[in-house]
Amino acid sequence: MKNATRVFVSTFGSIWALAGIEHGIGEVLQGNVAPSGVMFSSWPDAAFFHSLNGEPAMTVIPNLFITGILTILFSLALLIWALLFVQRKNGGLVMIFLSFMMLLVGGGIFPPILGILVGIVATRMHAPARVKGFDGFRRFLAKLWPWSYITCLIAWLAMFPGLAFLGYFWGVNDSTVILALLLVALGVSILAVFSGFAYDAQMETSA
Repeated sequence: MKNATRVFVSTFGSIWALAGIEHGIGEVLQGNVAPSGVMFSSWPDAAFFHSLNGEPAMTVIPNLFITGILTILFSLALLIWALLFVQRKNGGLVMIFLSFMMLLVGGGIFPPILGILVGIVATRMHAPARVKGFDGFRRFLAKLWPWSYITCLIAWLAMFPGLAFLGYFWGVNDSTVILALLLVALGVSILAVFSGFAYDAQMETSA
């Protein structure tokens, strides 16, 4: 089992699960009413989420209270799975399923989609390294693992909940800033995934 990959999967699976729970709380607080459509805002009247357009989400259930309860339940299941069970065989597939259900019942747009991507990474947790020789580039990637992981964590926390804090306290609501942060977060995520793969392969080869 690949330890760096598990750390990445558990960390970011948990973050997206917590983001889903936050969406669900906003939906429950809206009460026993129908959403405005398949797409709606989890926090439509919250000033804190104004810069994030009220936290968009989608649902196939015509009741926001039930939507919120289901969102919290699926998100909580994802959180527990990411922390305790994702290392099991087919753990990544379960994470993908839970994230997809989050998407359908109001867990937001970005959190479940990113949860699915993390689940795809998790499916590689038990794959053999298939590394015959460990060249300089792989060794370089392996050395980047802790730094890329930390940078990735900071970048996503700058997005969620960082953007909400920037918008609420300092009035930052610039689409250019949001896009730049998103591109940085996605870029360092790719680096963290592949440096984690290289680190795990190096550990497996050494063993």
